Amino acid sequence: MKLLNIIFLFSCISIFTNCSGQIKTDEKQSEKRKLVGGGCDGCELMYVGMPKNIKSIDTSAGWTEKGQKLLITGTVYKIGGRIPAPNVIIYYWQTGNNGYYSQKEGMDEQAKRHGYIRGWVKSDENGKYSINTIRPAPYPNRDIPAHIHTSIKEPNIEDEYYIDGFVFDDDILLTGKKRKTLENRGGSGILRVLIDKDLQVVEHNIILGLNIPNYPEKNQTKLNSGLEIGEDNPSFTPFHAFGPDKGTKTCPVCKYGRFHGIVYFVGNNPNWNNIKDWLSFLELESVSRSKYLKVYFVYGNEKNYRKEKRHNQLENLGIELKIKSTALTFVPSFFDKESEVNLNKINPEVENTFVIYRNRAIIDKFVDLKPTKENFNLISQTLDKTKNEYFNLPVPKHD
Repeated sequence: MKLLNIIFLFSCISIFTNCSGQIKTDEKQSEKRKLVGGGCDGCELMYVGMPKNIKSIDTSAGWTEKGQKLLITGTVYKIGGRIPAPNVIIYYWQTGNNGYYSQKEGMDEQAKRHGYIRGWVKSDENGKYSINTIRPAPYPNRDIPAHIHTSIKEPNIEDEYYIDGFVFDDDILLTGKKRKTLENRGGSGILRVLIDKDLQVVEHNIILGLNIPNYPEKNQTKLNSGLEIGEDNPSFTPFHAFGPDKGTKTCPVCKYGRFHGIVYFVGNNPNWNNIKDWLSFLELESVSRSKYLKVYFVYGNEKNYRKEKRHNQLENLGIELKIKSTALTFVPSFFDKESEVNLNKINPEVENTFVIYRNRAIIDKFVDLKPTKENFNLISQTLDKTKNEYFNLPVPKHD
């Protein structure tokens, strides 16, 4: 048994090159067939032993074994990230607490490749799903982060396809270099753990079609600015001209990423009356929600940029509006690589881009939003509806 475990372990390439059944097929062959997802060697094993009736909640074979109990729960959304997608099958497989894809007597010969800690969930009518399992261990004597493999079967698409494997934000093996190699297929696969007594809880949404080759539908968003819903809000370091971190280059999501955050980007075409109305509203929201909301204004007008002038301009604006909680920040342009604001992929020609995130994951985005009562309510309702029973759970304590 130990020998077989070793064979299965070392036949698996890194998750960052799509390991254990997630190796891409020949690109020319995939392009010719136009397979959704571009091909997936091994994903066909999701049909081996698949139950006829798949529920929206599954408890893995590892749940009763030694290891850290883990709940993964979230919503599957259609492309665009706003409409829940029912009846989508999620197949998962993982190592146990020893880092191996272990077998059990009586397993199907094909399924042995994925080990016995494997299972299926199907999103319910509201797109919800939950998996009760144990936290996987990394492969012994390897520098590959612990992970859970996942593949998707949509009811109206013939091909199954893989999405980013689930990895853990607090895993020391998940280095910055390895994070940059993640494909964000179906959204970011990085899981951020919360604690409920002896249970680790992770909320993780899946966005169908996001970064999936040959996907038959396209996001119908008319204006393109910012990363997509489901991706992670990136780290960047703007100059803080006014607000709580005045005089620093504090990273918004690095310092404050646990609860809700709003990053309000304005580029080359500022409408200062609209900006003042938005900042007044967002300041009130920030004050009323206290620690549960942090707001950042990021000004990236590259026209006639001078650092001192820009700093003074935002400082005077903060004084005029009596800003206390909102951070007024700026960058030389939205293409600036030194601050890494370019990672946000903001279009400087739109009037504004609002990115709303929770626990660093982007949960909504709005472009060219006017400061009307209806749009103020839209922002408030977005914050309200993305709070749930897990919202106030603490994060793990680290040494």
